[in-house]
Amino acid sequence: MKTILSDFNINAFQQDLIGWFQKEQRTLPWRENADPYRVWVSEIMLQQTRVDTVIPYFLNFMDKFPTIGDLAEADEEQVLKAWEGLGYYSRVRNLQSAVKEVHEVYDGIVPADPDKFGELKGVGPYTKGAVMSIAYNIPEPAVDGNVMRVMSRILLIDEDIAKPKTRKLFDTAIREVIAKDNPSDFNQALMELGALICTPTSPSCLLCPVRDHCQASEEGKQTVLPVKSKKKKQKSLLLAAAVLTDSHGNFWIHKRPSEGLLANLWEFPNTETVSETMPQKDELELFLNKQYGALTELRPVEGIIQHVFSHLIWNITLFAGKTERVEEGSGLVKVTEEQMKEYAFPVSHQKIYQLYLDGENK
Repeated sequence: MKTILSDFNINAFQQDLIGWFQKEQRTLPWRENADPYRVWVSEIMLQQTRVDTVIPYFLNFMDKFPTIGDLAEADEEQVLKAWEGLGYYSRVRNLQSAVKEVHEVYDGIVPADPDKFGELKGVGPYTKGAVMSIAYNIPEPAVDGNVMRVMSRILLIDEDIAKPKTRKLFDTAIREVIAKDNPSDFNQALMELGALICTPTSPSCLLCPVRDHCQASEEGKQTVLPVKSKKKKQKSLLLAAAVLTDSHGNFWIHKRPSEGLLANLWEFPNTETVSETMPQKDELELFLNKQYGALTELRPVEGIIQHVFSHLIWNITLFAGKTERVEEGSGLVKVTEEQMKEYAFPVSHQKIYQLYLDGENK
């Protein structure tokens, strides 16, 4: 790293970067003040999610849970409902768990000690750096994909950013170049630069405030950096789901397990269909009878729902049917259409419900 930075004018880079940010930064709700709790919530929401998507969720979440105490004492169902549609639900479960610890152990005050904050559930190196620097002005690196992309171009680093060891290299680099007197603006400026100027494809180099410091731009390598190995191909699964109602128009829904994918969210009964000899409809009917004691004859609902996760693709065929009763203790819960609005469903099952409604209204 000393070799990489040997001819790099750190002070000039800091001044150009921070000066640009202070003039051009976007007006965002979590920038209204540096309250550690607000910063923390925003950083968790912004992980793998676009700013425009996050804004209404952040405003709604802060309206419902304005303080650490409010979130710590909230019912998990309410919290998941407020997060509904944002995805990556383990983020909010970990956030609430960590907030409870802050509420109980630190009297509701986010610890200004990077080590103590970093020990909280769901707080990784990036979240720790972002919250410590933005809220408490502590010069901690906040290294995510955005920052690695920017700095790989600035410093002409051609290491594979998908490898964990490379992250440590960028962490070291940021510790060397971070503005010790203003780490808050420095880290936010790097994030802003990556979001607005130094984008993954077609970076706007002519508009870049630190172009004079960028070695990739100087050598014409800005479009080939960062180096990132391709992810493994996503696994594709075929599923069948059933929207079951009774004669009064009530719906049968099911809560997912407390661990694993989409934990603790609600869904319509469904199963992965794997038989090579049995039609999906028959396989689903057999599953419903065996799993829930639900005797029903299903009818197909036109359309296939595809939902893409980072590692998985669900292709869901939808059926509808009626059943008056299920086996007691099976896990299926009967709710009215109005009551169902209070339950948190993953996006895939929101799509299922909408497809069902479209079919019913034809």
